[in-house]
Amino acid sequence: MENASGEMPTTGGPTVGELGEAGVLRRVLAAFGAADAAIVGPGDDCAVLRASGDTVVTTDTMVEGPDFRRAWHDGFDLGWKLAATNLSDVAAMGARPVALTVAFAVPRDTPVALLERIAAGIDAACRALAPGCGVVGGDLGTAPVVMASVTAIGALDGREPVLRAGARPGDVVAYAGDLGLAGIGLGLLFAASADADGTARGDGVQALRDGHPAALRAQLAPNPPIRLGAIAAGAGASAMMDVSDSLSIDADRLARASAAVLDLDGALLAAAFGEQGGERVPLSAMLAGGEDHGLLATFPASAAPPEGFRTIGTMRAPEAGEAPGLRLDGDVCAPRGWDPYTVRLPGLR
Repeated sequence: MENASGEMPTTGGPTVGELGEAGVLRRVLAAFGAADAAIVGPGDDCAVLRASGDTVVTTDTMVEGPDFRRAWHDGFDLGWKLAATNLSDVAAMGARPVALTVAFAVPRDTPVALLERIAAGIDAACRALAPGCGVVGGDLGTAPVVMASVTAIGALDGREPVLRAGARPGDVVAYAGDLGLAGIGLGLLFAASADADGTARGDGVQALRDGHPAALRAQLAPNPPIRLGAIAAGAGASAMMDVSDSLSIDADRLARASAAVLDLDGALLAAAFGEQGGERVPLSAMLAGGEDHGLLATFPASAAPPEGFRTIGTMRAPEAGEAPGLRLDGDVCAPRGWDPYTVRLPGLR
C-alpha cells in the first residue's frame, strides 16, 4: 500500500465553511466507490443493503488529539486507518465486511481537500483490504477539532459469529498480523516531537518514515489481515478478537470471557515476531504496544491454524483457586496498553 501523501494538497482551497454542507458532500462523495451490497447508496435518508443471513455491526470514533495528530498523519493515511481499524473488528467476528458509514465533524476553517484525502484513504483501504466493501452513507457536522466516526457492517455468509467467549482448555492460541510495531511507531513519533504537546515537525516525521518504515506504517496506516477473519472461522476458530489496545489487554479479555487461562509462550512470540519489516520488536512491545489490529484466535488442537496465523500459546482450565486470565510462560501477566481514560499523552489533560 503506497502512501499517497502529496498527490493532493490538504491546505489552501475552499474550507468547509465556505462551501457549505451540499458542496462538501459533492466533493467528498466523489472519492468513494460503490459497495457491492448497496441497492441504494449515499443520497437518501438511509442506505439499502442486500443481505442474506446474519450481519455484524461495529462503530469506532477517532478524535484529533487522543487518537491522531494532523502533524503526523497525511489525510490519506488517516482515512486508511479509519477504515482498517473498523474492518478488523468485523473480521474478528469471522465476518466479511460489506459496507461502511462515515460521519465527520470538523472546524469550519478545515480545508475541504483534507476531507477529500481522508475519503480517498478510506476508499483505498476498502478496495485493498476488503474488496467489495464501500461507503454507503454518513453525516457532516462541526466540532472544535477533527472527529470521525465509522460504522462497519459485515456479513457472516451463513456462519456462526466467532465470539471471545468460545475458547476451551486445550485450544491452540494463534495470532495473525503485525505485533508491537504500531506501538514502536508511536514511541518514535513522540520521541521526535518538536515540543511537549507531541507535535512533530514534518521533516522529522518523514525522516522516521524513511528510517523506520514498517513501524511508522503500522502506526499511521495499519494493514490488518482482514481476509483471514472469515478463513479462521471456516477453519474452526473457537474464539477470536481484534487486538487494538494491546496483546496483553485483549488476550486477558479473551481468557476471562472464556473462563479460562490463556498462557502465552515467550519463546514462540520472540521467534514469530521478534523481527518484523527490518525492525527489532522486543517482547515488551508485543505485549503492551497496541494499535496493531491483528487477529488473536484460538483453535481446537485438532484444527491447525490457517496459513498466516502463528502459534503463540495455549488455553487451559484454571487450577483450584486460580482466576481466569493471562499468563506468560506460566506466570501471571498484568495487562498493559491503551486505555483512553487512564493513559496520559503529551499535550492532553
